[in-house]
This record gives sequence, C-alpha cells and structure tokens, in this order.
Amino acid sequence: MDLLISPGGMLGRAWKALLEAQGRPFESVGRPQFDLTDSASLERVGRGRYERVINCAAWTDVDGAEEDEAAATEVNGHAVRRLAERCADSGAVLVHYSTDYVFDGSASVPYPVDAPHDPINAYGRSKAVGELGIRASGCRHLILRTSWLYAPWGNNFVLTMRRLGTERVSLSVVDDQRGRPTSAQHLADASARLLEAGAAGTLHVTDGGECTWFELAQAVVATLDSDCRVEPCSSDAFPRPATRPAYSVMDLEPAEALVGPMPPWRANVAAVLDQVSEDPARSASSLA
Repeated sequence: MDLLISPGGMLGRAWKALLEAQGRPFESVGRPQFDLTDSASLERVGRGRYERVINCAAWTDVDGAEEDEAAATEVNGHAVRRLAERCADSGAVLVHYSTDYVFDGSASVPYPVDAPHDPINAYGRSKAVGELGIRASGCRHLILRTSWLYAPWGNNFVLTMRRLGTERVSLSVVDDQRGRPTSAQHLADASARLLEAGAAGTLHVTDGGECTWFELAQAVVATLDSDCRVEPCSSDAFPRPATRPAYSVMDLEPAEALVGPMPPWRANVAAVLDQVSEDPARSASSLA
C-alpha cells in the first residue's frame, strides 16, 4: 500500500493517474484533512501501513518564500524531516521531490547529484533543509531533484504561454536563465520506474535537453495558430523578489543509467499541449 500526499497538484495528479493505471493499492491525502506541518496528520504515517510514502506536498511560491522564509522552511524543511522520521519508524520508503534551486546557478556544465548546496533564494534554502532532514532521519528514501515543472493542468509556464500566445501580439520572455523543463507525467512515470529499479539516495529527473525560458515559450507558441511574436529579454526586465539561478541544468546520467534516456523536452511539451487541445477543460482548474 502506498500513501500519496497532496494528490491535487501538478505532480500529485500525475502520480494518482499512474497508480490507478497500474492498479497499485494506494491512499491519497491532502489538505485540509492532512497537513504536512501537523503532528497528528503525520502519526498515520508511522503506523506501519505503508510500503511507500510519496510526498508531493510543498511550498512552491518561490517569491512568497522571500517574504516568509520561516513558513516556507517549516513546510519544505522541518515538516519533511518529521515525515522522514515517521517513515524511519514504520519502515516505509519516502519518495520526495527537491529542486534545481538548491544550486547557485554559477556553473556552466550540468550539476552532478553530489554538488554541494549553495542556494541563492529562500525557496532553495528551504528545500535544502528538507533534503538534509531526510538524510539525517535514517529512513529509506529517494530524493528526486527536478525543475521547471509543467502539466496539462494547473498553473504553469507552458499553459500560461499557450494562453498568452493566443491573446497577445507579442511576448517578452527571459533568455538568460537556462535549465531543463519537466513534464509532471514524465516525472511520475520515471519516479515509478526508478523505484522498480531499486534506486535510492538522490537523483535528478527532468525532460531531456535544455533551454531558456524564451526558447521554451517559442516552442509553445509555435504550436498555436497565432501571429504572436516571442522576443527575448534579460531577467532585469522582470525583477522578482527571489533571484533565479542563471544556469540550473542538472546531470541526468545517474538516473538514465537505471531507466534509460529522458524523453526530449520538445516531445514532452508537445504531448502535454496535445492533451490540452483534446480536452481544454483539463487545464481550466488548478487543484492545489
């Protein structure tokens, strides 16, 4: 039996659909009935009922973390450590998701899985605390760092560019931040395959290839029947409370050695947009 925490977000929905398709027994819990920061909620994890605990809950508001780092760290850091301790008590494997933002973005080649933490914003610091807490707990775990998540549902960059590409004549998108997009559906599937392959510790999972936000937006708008122009700009044109890493490409080779090459981001983006085109209602709501 698996426990899926937060089945309503982008990744949680993908995991829920995958577990249902596999016919694997699972329970799903989310707010308000289950709160990662609530000790009573965590007690159910320590009762020995679950083989795997798949944690898709997180504070994801990167800019909001700058305003309330303590709250972000409670959710992404301290609560994750307590969850890991309950998994250690019960013998469950904890599957947890971290971020490229634990790195500073100063590299010029993909970050290896053992690169030291050096986050440049509060969100990255909060996620680093969670990683350290899991390792200190002694629980069996698989930490998967990922980046630039998107899906056929919810609020994400790919769906936003799809909408704006039909509403505007031009878009300015930053071209000085480089990383790897990640389909939530691909991430859930790769996670499951890594677990089946016996993976443990920390790995990176994203789509294959790399791009800037500008290049990603170009690819999305190119699929539309639209005359919208996508133009590059610098990050200075869109100042944000949280500094973003300039380069957050992560090394995929250790994960690919276990499950094979990651599908190219262009193919995964096209597959997601095809799903939205077939059923526009899928992206109409964001289930947080």
